[in-house]
Amino acid sequence: MKNNIYIYILVMTVTVFLVRVLPLTLIRKPIRNKFIRDFLYYVPYVTLSVMTFPAIIDATDNPFAGLFALIIGIFAAYKNLGLFKVTVICCISVLLIEFLF
Repeated sequence: MKNNIYIYILVMTVTVFLVRVLPLTLIRKPIRNKFIRDFLYYVPYVTLSVMTFPAIIDATDNPFAGLFALIIGIFAAYKNLGLFKVTVICCISVLLIEFLF
């Protein structure tokens, strides 16, 4: 019975099912609380950031190059340069830092 993969799959299935079905069954009215609505609006962005940030730092040979590209990318995005231009700027900045160090 120990390490039975079918038990693990069953527990995972029930967990995922409950996470997806419980909000639909328990919350039938529109959410009017501004704090909760704002919280639910930003959850996907925060989750994506938390998953992406370590990858940005670890993707290069030199973690400083990844951090520098992140800072340059944030600044370029703040200046509304567009996704393609920000990506090219970040790639070039990583390339330059990698060559310098």
